Order: sequence, then structure tokens, then C-alpha cells
Amino acid sequence: MRFRTPGRLVRRALLVVFLLVVSVGLGYGYHVYDDNSCGTGVQWESSPHECVGVTDGGMSFDPALDQVFARIKAENDRVTKSGAPYATIALMIPMYFPRLTAPVDRKHALWEVQGAYFAQYRANHNANGRAPAIRMVLANPGLGGGHWRSVADRLARMAASPDHRLRAVFGFDISLPTTQRSIDYLTNVKHIPVVGGALTADDIANTPQHPHAYEGLVRVNPSNTDQAAALAHADHGVPVRQTVLVEDARNDDNYITSLRKVFEARTEGASLAPEQFRSPSDITTEGTTSNDFRQIIANICASPAKEIYFAGRPVQLRQFLNELGNRGCRAHTYTVITGPAANALPLDGALEWDTLRHGVTLRLTASSHPDAWTGPDTPATGGSAEAFKTLNDLTNPQLTGPVGPVDLTDSRAIITYDSAWTAIEGIRDEAVHGHTVPSADEVRNAWLRLHGAHRVEGASGWICLDNQGNPYDKAVAVVRLDPTTRTGHFVTLSWPTGRPPNGSCTAPRTPVT
Repeated sequence: MRFRTPGRLVRRALLVVFLLVVSVGLGYGYHVYDDNSCGTGVQWESSPHECVGVTDGGMSFDPALDQVFARIKAENDRVTKSGAPYATIALMIPMYFPRLTAPVDRKHALWEVQGAYFAQYRANHNANGRAPAIRMVLANPGLGGGHWRSVADRLARMAASPDHRLRAVFGFDISLPTTQRSIDYLTNVKHIPVVGGALTADDIANTPQHPHAYEGLVRVNPSNTDQAAALAHADHGVPVRQTVLVEDARNDDNYITSLRKVFEARTEGASLAPEQFRSPSDITTEGTTSNDFRQIIANICASPAKEIYFAGRPVQLRQFLNELGNRGCRAHTYTVITGPAANALPLDGALEWDTLRHGVTLRLTASSHPDAWTGPDTPATGGSAEAFKTLNDLTNPQLTGPVGPVDLTDSRAIITYDSAWTAIEGIRDEAVHGHTVPSADEVRNAWLRLHGAHRVEGASGWICLDNQGNPYDKAVAVVRLDPTTRTGHFVTLSWPTGRPPNGSCTAPRTPVT
């Protein structure tokens, strides 16, 4: 069942409220309408118009999610009616997309929810009866995470409830200030364990310098710094004087600022100062940056640059590539290097693929790739074909039921599956030591042991948490955008330290340099 559009009575109520607001001169902001259009645990927000909150799958936030929500609802009902002890985990990502870029965001959300469901299904059906059973709820903080606080408070009440027994929140697919505030609030204020999914920003993490910045946060995806290091080990590239950095100057986006810092270090000594632009604050909008890129590319053409590092979001990257395809210096060839957000480009219908057929190569890092662990040169450590096959088998609708079109190439389903599975492993490892359903504090303590023999066998690679809760020497897939298949073509696996981890899968006392 989907959230229905508010009915006639609700529309009349909205009109009355609107007139009251205007009458007192407050024609801005938002109001929560206590109608039944959104379902239990979910509320209607008027700015923007969307349903936000927490559901067990009984109501869907978007038509594209209907099938997978129905499967989650059925699995949850089976768990709660079984009489067996269970713990609840929550996937927290935006799940409503009304704007022009909605097709891209909608597919990303679908794949992430699918990955989470596959982990839940595996936990309850293919885990040799390990306890507790896993119930999963879906938490939508709204467009851009704008209503994160009310959703986080709802999750906190579920964590305190003996009926829900929420023990971990996972997902968090985009590195924005709202995500950072959500994680800070959940971990430091509400003391709920959190597992980051597709997050890569360096500043939404615990570090050796600030080990308690987010108490109870762990991550399964390598940081931008680690991904850049892995990329450097995979491709030594050109002399630094033949590089140039094109960077977004905004400081209100964690992904951009983190990637910019990493790439500034990589291009130190370049012949040109970084070429800067400023994108709109809404990462899904076009703005006028295409005009900036035309001027920037003219400067690059007049320089010795052969490798272009791009620190920005996918919309601006697409604009930049399209302009690069129309460059005046067509005889010059360029390799554009960027971060993992660029995995969204194949879904962007405005990308001019001919650019990548005429002297331009786009290389990027990815959380994983379906070909990463299935080739003849797969390393003996750091991951396995078996772990990936476990996930791949779960995508069979004859096993897990219809969930909508599945695509593992983008890697979002893979990394969200690993995020959910890490949460489940933490809950179940701690259950062995005490209660069938451990407390939130006990789950946080379990993070300390998820390395070595107790590492998480992720579909994306081994997840060996260091003492700050970050994945040590995690595999990074290097991908090239292929204009023929219009997909990401797997190039190689690489590692932040330059080599796969040894069998102990434990961070050294002194970091490897």
C-alpha cells in the first residue's frame, strides 16, 4: 500500500490552516497535519510536501518502492508472529523524490532498500537459526534529510520500547550536514548504534585525533581519503605538473569539502591553481555552472594538464563532461578522475556519451562492483567470490520474492547490504555473550570486536573495523565509465595501503604508509 494523496477533507483542512497562517503574517515554514494520509508512525509535512517518518513496510513512500516494501512487511510480520525474540534495525535514507532528478534518486533508494531487505532475509532464513530474529523498519527523513530530527526522535522511542527493541540504525547514503547532524544526535544524544552505508566524507567519522566524535558510529565504506589513496596505487598517472583540479568552492557539503581536500593534496605542485566554481546549494539543480565550465576548460586547454581531478557532485560533473566534449582543443586527450558519487552518472539522461568516445576517459572509485570478486585475478584476502555470491543469490526473485528491478552495478545495493549485515553481526555477536536481544550499549561494544577472526565478510570485501570504527584497508573498486555499455566498467581492485590486508585483518598499531 502506498501513501495516498490527502483527501477532500484533508485538503480543506490544509486550506483552513493556510488561511490562518497567512492571516497572522506567517506565510512560511511548515506544519505537521494530524491526518491519516501517511499511516502509523508517519506524518505529512507541507514544506516540502511529503510524508516522513518510520514504517514497517506497511505503507510505501514511493511507487517504485511498493514491491520491496511489501516483502519487508511480510518478513516483519513473519518475525513478530513467530514468537521468537527479535531485534529491530532501521534503514534511514530519503525515500521521496518529487523533483526533476527523481528518476536517479528513486533508483538509488530502490537499490538501497533492496540491499537492506536481502540482508534481513539472509539473517532470518540462511543463518542456521542464529538469534535474535531481525525485524526492519524504514525511516524516511525527507528530501535532503530535512526532517531528520523528528524521525530520529521516533527511532529513539523505538530503541527504548520493549516491543520494538531497535538496536541499530544504518544506511545514511549521502554526505550532507543534515546527515552529520542526524548521526551526531543518534549516537551522542540518544546513544543508538549507527552503521554508515554509502558515506565517504572524512569528517563524518571517528578519527585517531577525535576517537569519540560519534560514540557508536561505524562505517563500512572507505573514506574519500582512503579511496583516493587506493586510486593512486592503481594508477600512478602523470607527473603532478600535468594535473589540474576543478573544485566546487562550496563549504556546506561534506562530500565536496572532503573530496576537495583530498584532491588538493593530490595535485599540489600542478601548473595551474585549482579552477573553482560554485554550485547551487541544492545538489540536484543545474544552476549556471555550465557557463563556468566553458571558461575553465579554455584555461585547461592552454595548460599542460592531462589529468583533471574533479571535486564536485554528479550534476556538475555531467555539465563539466558535456562541455569538455565541446572543447576547442579536440586534439588533447584527458582523463577525468573523481569520487564515488559519480556512480550516478549512467542514470543521468542528459550526459552526452559521445564525450567519452572522443579523447576523454572518466575514472572513479566505487564501493564495489559485480566483477570485483569474480575474475581470475581475485586476491586471496580482502574479500571473496563466495561472499559476493551469497548476495547475488539473494537477488533471485524465486527465493526472496519480487522486489523490483535489481542492479548491483551501481554498488548501492551492495554497500547497503553490507551496512545492514554489519549491524546484524554486531547484534548477534553480542547476543552470544548475554541476553538474546542485547542492549544498545552492548551492540556498541560489539563494534570493537568486528575485525580479525570476527571480521564481517561483506559482499564488497572484508570489513575489518579499526578502533575508531572505520574499515581498515577496505577494498576499493576502480571503475571506468564505458560509453558503449553506458555502465561502469570494472578496471581493478585497489587498496588504501597499496596491497590487500593480511589474513589477520586487523589494523596495525602504527598505520601503514
